[in-house]
Amino acid sequence: MNMLSDTTDTTHAQGPASHATQASSGQALAAPLPTTLALVEDDLEYAEYLAQYLTEQGVNVQRYGDSNDLLADRMPYDYGFYLLDLTLPGVDGVELIRILRKRTTAGIIVVSGRRDNDVFERVMEAGADMHLSKPVRFEQVTMAIKAVQRRSNPNPVQNPGLSWRLDTLQAELLAPDGTRIALSGTDMAVMECLLEAQGAVVSKNTLNERLGRPLTEGPDNGLNATIYRLRRRIEQATPVHVPLHSQSRKGYQFRAPLVRV
Repeated sequence: MNMLSDTTDTTHAQGPASHATQASSGQALAAPLPTTLALVEDDLEYAEYLAQYLTEQGVNVQRYGDSNDLLADRMPYDYGFYLLDLTLPGVDGVELIRILRKRTTAGIIVVSGRRDNDVFERVMEAGADMHLSKPVRFEQVTMAIKAVQRRSNPNPVQNPGLSWRLDTLQAELLAPDGTRIALSGTDMAVMECLLEAQGAVVSKNTLNERLGRPLTEGPDNGLNATIYRLRRRIEQATPVHVPLHSQSRKGYQFRAPLVRV
């Protein structure tokens, strides 16, 4: 999109929530791959095999061994998706994410062997959609791309006028298509904050106060992971676009009608 540890492979996700139907779960995995993809990776052998694998899935892949090569290209911001390493010749991977995010809304996934303690929070704060730790199977990379695609491209069957509903007695979130998603206590606390905000941005400090966590002035890796797990739980249960979005350095926002039942 696991993601239970901050920098581990994020594609080892838990199964669908107990109240979700198998049909909904199957639909959720059917998101299309992007038509074009920029692969920025200085391990040329790894990049060659990964590009070949994605090409066989129908993706038009352009490889770059240097971040500056991408930025110097004729149309560096026109790709439908970006896969990036972090330790790159030229512009550092985190800075490359910031540059791309200012100019494109395309999906960005980091696939890196870097193990710094703050690597997850740095790439997420820069604007990446997901972080995968090497070694990672090509199949898992494909699943992660599909998960980001599904989040970025709302399912056409969704009626944006239909409400999401929060059942506080049963601790469930009801999607517009009728899917019921079981929520943990932490998930419920987050969703209740979003419900009270009614579409406004909920600050990170507000969420941490509700969760009984220390307040922080800088990047909050723990809260990022909490929100990511919640979003993945919903995505696995229903093909409906999940309107839970982050606002850089501000907080989180639920951009759809949300009511209590």
